[in-house]
Amino acid sequence: MAATVAIHVFLGGPEVHDPMLAVVTDTKLNAFVSVLWHAVTVVLITLTGGLAVLSFRRDLAMEAVLSGLQIGFAALFIASGLIRLGNLTDMPQWIIFLSIPLATRIGQALRPNAGSKSGKPGLDPARS
Repeated sequence: MAATVAIHVFLGGPEVHDPMLAVVTDTKLNAFVSVLWHAVTVVLITLTGGLAVLSFRRDLAMEAVLSGLQIGFAALFIASGLIRLGNLTDMPQWIIFLSIPLATRIGQALRPNAGSKSGKPGLDPARS
């Protein structure tokens, strides 16, 4: 996910954000373009942090929220690609946004109840 943030900022900025700013001449709409672009950056950074937390503990609720956001992003890229562009190759971001939740699910399924002194989820008094 950290690589996705870097791609978004360093490749997507010049390839997508800058051209959008150039064609949206209305000052207010131009500001909205930037806010929305940077809001996506904030969400991607938050996802990165959440996934880092999941690398150290098993948390099905956090996994569901993080994966739900990514699957939602994937659905937007798939729908936009198919409906607006007629293909899935012009906006391949959906691949990343489906791959990471899959890898997360596999990792969480293989992870023992690490951090739980009782060995059972939800019964660790230190985490209550």
